[in-house]
Amino acid sequence: MRKFIKFSVLLLCSLMALCVSCSSSDGPSDDKEIPPTPPVNPGELYPWEENRTALLNSTDMVLIYGGGHHREPYNWDVDRISSYVTYKDKAGTEHWLFDAFLFLELKDTGNGGTNKTYTYENQEGLDAANQKDWKRLIDYYFASSTGLGALNRAISNAQKRLGTPKTKHRVVIAIPEPVTHKTPANENSTTVYWGNLDGHIMDFSIAQDRVDACKWYIDYVRSKFNEMQYQNIELAGFYWLAETAGTTRDIISKVGVYVNQFKYSFNWIPYRGAEGHDRWETLGFNNAYYQPNYFFNTEQSYAVLEETCKTAKRENLDMEFEFDYRVLANNSEHNIYYPRMKDYMKAFKTHQIWDTKRLAYYEGGGNLLSLKSSANEADQALYHEFCEFVITRPIRSK
Repeated sequence: MRKFIKFSVLLLCSLMALCVSCSSSDGPSDDKEIPPTPPVNPGELYPWEENRTALLNSTDMVLIYGGGHHREPYNWDVDRISSYVTYKDKAGTEHWLFDAFLFLELKDTGNGGTNKTYTYENQEGLDAANQKDWKRLIDYYFASSTGLGALNRAISNAQKRLGTPKTKHRVVIAIPEPVTHKTPANENSTTVYWGNLDGHIMDFSIAQDRVDACKWYIDYVRSKFNEMQYQNIELAGFYWLAETAGTTRDIISKVGVYVNQFKYSFNWIPYRGAEGHDRWETLGFNNAYYQPNYFFNTEQSYAVLEETCKTAKRENLDMEFEFDYRVLANNSEHNIYYPRMKDYMKAFKTHQIWDTKRLAYYEGGGNLLSLKSSANEADQALYHEFCEFVITRPIRSK
């Protein structure tokens, strides 16, 4: 009997050790199936989805880039993201700033020291991200003390000073592009690289497999949002990362239908002249923000920026405001790019974009904070001018 008990104890200890070993691993290898982690039974809704009667709107959505190890700093903590939640004017009065936050990433380089580099979009020179990479990105967004968790806490801190905002702040999550070939630039590379769902090995030469991969991603985001139980933010929608319809036109509408069935908005930010920008509603998007690309193209005249504004109005597009580190006074190209950023404010007001359109804001991944933190008077003046541009928009009060 004692031998049996001793054997049983040893067996139990071995099993416990095996379980600890499994739980502490970095996750399944690339060639093993990642559980689909369904949020609820297919077709069922979470409580907030059941109670939602319409899509959630916002007026000013800032792009929050993160998840790639090439970014410095890597994480969005409470201190960092707080500068995107509120703004303190020259008189010391604090205001709510952006009302929506788009979390997205384009690539990752050297993930966790593995030196693996991959892309979340159809980008030459890099291999496409697989299922494990998609999951890792979501887990990055939903870490407890950074990303969405930091945003939720920053808003909670601000509420103690400003009171409860009229609506909860909105969150939009980017969907990686399900790139057909593992190596986008090589059409002879495999289309069977992403992973598998429910025992089915995904083949991205098949449109439905690409759609199903997106559905898995959307469901995993929904399940993580439910798990975290945030008090101050709402999951408002999803964003299509591919900036042109060229490589994904055959699946966009199906993904959009899936997003909309849960009362989430389907958002897009096509570049100027991108295929499909004039058919964004037909493609299945609820909101499309047009990129002028004026800031980056110094050969583009102010007249082209004005024409882009007219195009947006004619085609019922919202617009993107763009700038990056080159507007900072200590940058050698400041004198070139500083006036180009100012041109956006001028053109958007002249053509009633400022008054009537939703805006998305590309600031290069942290450069609004760089302006705010700068001791240079020109940077401080530009910071205040930009933030006043945002908080005084007439559309915010409607």
